[in-house]
Amino acid sequence: MPRPKPIDRQCAFCQQNVKAINYKDTNMLRRYLSSFGKIVPRKRSGVCMWHQRKLSTAIKRARFMAILPYLVQ
Repeated sequence: MPRPKPIDRQCAFCQQNVKAINYKDTNMLRRYLSSFGKIVPRKRSGVCMWHQRKLSTAIKRARFMAILPYLVQ
């Protein structure tokens, strides 16, 4: 039996033509954090490699500026 074809998702940021990810937009950044506060991997979030790098940098900046927590309690 042949394998089912993998779902080819496109990056949400590429679809909206986003060039820069704002670290102050906490509602958008929280979508890419797990329930434990970890950054969700590319495979699960469906974001391209370029935007995943920008996203992780924005999350780290927001944590440093105390906009997002490091630990979820």
